Amino acid sequence: MPKIVIHQEKIHDPKHLIEMCPFHALDYVNSYLSINAACKMCRICIKKYPEVFEWVEEDKPQVNKDEWRGIAVYTDHVEGKIHPVTLELLGKAKEMASKINHPVYCLFMGDQIKDKAEELRHYGVDKIFVYDHNELKDFRIEPYSAVFEDFIRKVRPSIVLVGGTTVGRSLAPRIAARFRTGLTADCTILDVQENTDLDQIRPAFGGNIMAHIHTPNHRPQFATVRYKIFNAPEKSDQPSGDIVYESIPGERLKSRIRVLEVRKKEKVASIEDAEVIVVAGKGIKKEADLKMVRELADRLGGMMATTRPLIEAGWTDPKTQIGLSGRTVKPKLIITCGVSGSVQFVAGMNNSDTIISINTDPNASIFDVAHYAIIGDLYEIIPELLKQIPVQLS
Repeated sequence: MPKIVIHQEKIHDPKHLIEMCPFHALDYVNSYLSINAACKMCRICIKKYPEVFEWVEEDKPQVNKDEWRGIAVYTDHVEGKIHPVTLELLGKAKEMASKINHPVYCLFMGDQIKDKAEELRHYGVDKIFVYDHNELKDFRIEPYSAVFEDFIRKVRPSIVLVGGTTVGRSLAPRIAARFRTGLTADCTILDVQENTDLDQIRPAFGGNIMAHIHTPNHRPQFATVRYKIFNAPEKSDQPSGDIVYESIPGERLKSRIRVLEVRKKEKVASIEDAEVIVVAGKGIKKEADLKMVRELADRLGGMMATTRPLIEAGWTDPKTQIGLSGRTVKPKLIITCGVSGSVQFVAGMNNSDTIISINTDPNASIFDVAHYAIIGDLYEIIPELLKQIPVQLS
């Protein structure tokens, strides 16, 4: 890690130096100037007073990147039924692997899943590593982590992609920590450089910026991605790739967790699966006005969704929120009503096939991603749309 060194002998006006720091990160005690925990490493002090402050780069760990090869995708599934986020990650993995001439791997672990692995052969995977053990029937973090670690030590992939599901969010950070490497969560853009460094881009600082993250000195490189961010590849009629059956000693699969019962949740309609979505934003003045947005969604045979301000106001269920702190969607049609278009919201819907946005502000950020812009008052436009769209007959 780099650090800032203070040359105490060159300090002439400590009070002026303290006032210079915008984060109040400098203390002067007993004739000694020090940096406290408020430091943001902005380097303003170095730019203004290079004779007093010096940026020092510490030795960085080195990794032989040639020893790490391939892009691996963790297969997220429930009782062998593969989550579609896995297929989306395979599509992105194939795209990146073609740039660096690397193979694409799948890690598939569970109980009685050997026949289910055949499905993955229809998506262009080079090798599918299957760990089929009775101890892996139900998800428990210790045995699943042991298998994941065993796979990485044997195969040594350069990049590991994990779906941003409940299981994926639990597994990825644990495995990354075991290998003392980096993990970027909820990536919205992924790419790879010729030297196999992974370009990981995601919103940061409350969605105000897009952070570009690298892990140049460690391997493997971990990233999690939400469902509906990337496109799944077309399923091929001709299976390809090899299935490799791996085993792991039983003592490594022991767990202190005992699953007593598994209760399946009743499947309910979700905005993630909707093909048409109408979104209510903070342009909605009161809760009762959501009725006309919901009616428009019903007329179009779709679902109503909302943005974070309406959730915080308690007007709708959090499950209807779109964005990085809500759900990611990719419908055929999405209509936003009174949505300004924050980075976090856009990251959750910008892959939609057709985006129509209604807003009174012609400079609203949402128009940067919209295919069709309607500049006007939603309280005038939505009622007019309702007049033109017939009621759906059940």
